[in-house]
Amino acid sequence: MTKKARLIYNPVSGHEQMPKNVADILNVLEQAGYEASAFRTTRQKQSAQKEATRAANAGFDLIVAAGGDGTINEVVNGIAFLEKRPQMAIIPAGTTNDYARALHIPRESIKDAVKVILKQKTRKMDIGQATFANHTQYFVNIAACGSLTELTYGVPSEVKSALGYTAYLIKGAEMLPHLTTNELRLTYDDGVYEGKLSMLLLGMTNTIGGFEQIMPDAELGDGFFQLIVVKPSDPVKLLRLIALALNGKHVDDPDIIYTKTRSLKIELFGQSIGKELPVNLDGEIGAYCPVTFKNLQRRIEFFVGE
Repeated sequence: MTKKARLIYNPVSGHEQMPKNVADILNVLEQAGYEASAFRTTRQKQSAQKEATRAANAGFDLIVAAGGDGTINEVVNGIAFLEKRPQMAIIPAGTTNDYARALHIPRESIKDAVKVILKQKTRKMDIGQATFANHTQYFVNIAACGSLTELTYGVPSEVKSALGYTAYLIKGAEMLPHLTTNELRLTYDDGVYEGKLSMLLLGMTNTIGGFEQIMPDAELGDGFFQLIVVKPSDPVKLLRLIALALNGKHVDDPDIIYTKTRSLKIELFGQSIGKELPVNLDGEIGAYCPVTFKNLQRRIEFFVGE
């Protein structure tokens, strides 16, 4: 039987370049041996996610997610919970494209990105599961919470391109006067931490905000999250830690917890009980603490670059 592929694309990603490339993408999928079709996402909530679930249940063998990190996250949420999951490919057309960077997918050319499928190289990737009070969500790259979380996603891409890691130092300095800490109880493989923190990151790749040194020990598909907990709220210490982190020299600092874990439970603790603390999943607000994370090892098979 002929294999079937479904392209799910965000028409406004990549400066609205995606619609112009749909025919070329479908042509490459046909070359790869698929009967190919396309779905253009709408403004309806979870448009890409719902279509991914429908396509998987309809027996499609491959889903190609074309757009930014948010589109990829939606498609993953549409299939991660299913018993039978199609393969996935991604065409990056967002601003950061962290996951494409981790999978070595070309980020400068839509046509080069889809041609990765022709090489037939795949890898089964871990998926993060986040269970909140009333629902479950999934993510592929990073979960974060704490008042410094905005630093990870709040620097405009054009500023990052011009200034590199200096942009993060500038953003960090800008945020410091408004910084607050939260008291949390963290339960992870190696133990329990109860106390104040200004940021928590839980990642599955080494790429966050375009930088590849923040989680230097990340291994794709190993079943572990990389957990980083930033404890202090002192402005001088935080600026020093930001500078160290962007160069990969933060992991042994006494103000940092850096470890691997298969699971993590976050609960509000002490004076933070009763607060609303949002959790960010792949760059978008998911829900609020408490939350329990589980690593679903090698859950979805992705096409990867060289």
